[in-house]
Amino acid sequence: MGRGSSELVRRFVHEAVKFGAVGGAGLLVNLGVFNLVRHTTDLQVVRASVIATVVAIAFNYVGFRHFTYRDRDKSRRTKEMTLFLLFSAVGLVIENGVLYTATYGFHWDSPLQSNIFKFLGIGIATLFRFWSYRTWVFRALPAREAVASAESFLKQEPKPKPAQPAAATRR
Repeated sequence: MGRGSSELVRRFVHEAVKFGAVGGAGLLVNLGVFNLVRHTTDLQVVRASVIATVVAIAFNYVGFRHFTYRDRDKSRRTKEMTLFLLFSAVGLVIENGVLYTATYGFHWDSPLQSNIFKFLGIGIATLFRFWSYRTWVFRALPAREAVASAESFLKQEPKPKPAQPAAATRR
């Protein structure tokens, strides 16, 4: 693996760690709001979960925009917000679909079971969100990518030139 590809891997890992930090905090917000709503209201489990997911989506947008993807293109905020909400809504359906299936399909609805399936749904939805947010929502600046690629190319050590055959003697 060359320097350019190791730099790409390093940047990807750095991005994934930052995404995970925001997502981890969002997970705590999501589960905290879910349990608070579930235990302080008479709302059904999936409705409490949807409320918690919406609160976590708002929390995560702020974290992703200002921490994970702060260096990404900010010129099209309306499009970014629209795509973020669209992909977040798909994630909400994935996340709460898992909980709905467990609760109403299998009647696994104890507080422990609800938290387990809420957590599982969040995990599955997170994989989708990571891919969609980095691919479609928080797009890299094309010029910055080109500059980084050029800089990594320039940092590579020059390859030695092949040995030249001995000069033929003149007649």
